[in-house]
Amino acid sequence: MIYIYTDGAASGNPGPGGYGIVMISGKHRREIAEGFKHTTNNRMELLAVIVALEKIKDPGADVLVTSDSKYVIDSVVKGWVFNWVKKGFKNKKNPDLWKRFLLIYKKHHVKFEWVKGHNNHPENERCDALAVHASKSKNLTLDRAYEDSIKDSKGFL
Repeated sequence: MIYIYTDGAASGNPGPGGYGIVMISGKHRREIAEGFKHTTNNRMELLAVIVALEKIKDPGADVLVTSDSKYVIDSVVKGWVFNWVKKGFKNKKNPDLWKRFLLIYKKHHVKFEWVKGHNNHPENERCDALAVHASKSKNLTLDRAYEDSIKDSKGFL
């Protein structure tokens, strides 16, 4: 079993953001974080899960994702995202990330567990600290898909 803990953060929402990941498998532990110039909290929550799943080397892994994101967990567990696919993600936010998620999600046996945020869960607190720290780093990545979606919605493209 691979245990994945994730969290996302955005200051201003949208604003500078980041994600934090803790992955545990047996004796192995890995922490991952990245910050973005302009993004949303929900994008970071979802991207954290995607990146963690993409880091798993062998397909077919048993995975438990623990997150405080109702957006991510409910979208999958309640089956919403699968209906969004059927409707071409019409009027849904973050279709770029959801499509990326579905590609990697299919490769593993993934279960989800919700944990209340900021409730002294050690791994969730660590992920939060990683995400916030990443969002404040000097070398932030451009969330190009998000930026393009803003331009599209304002008629700039």
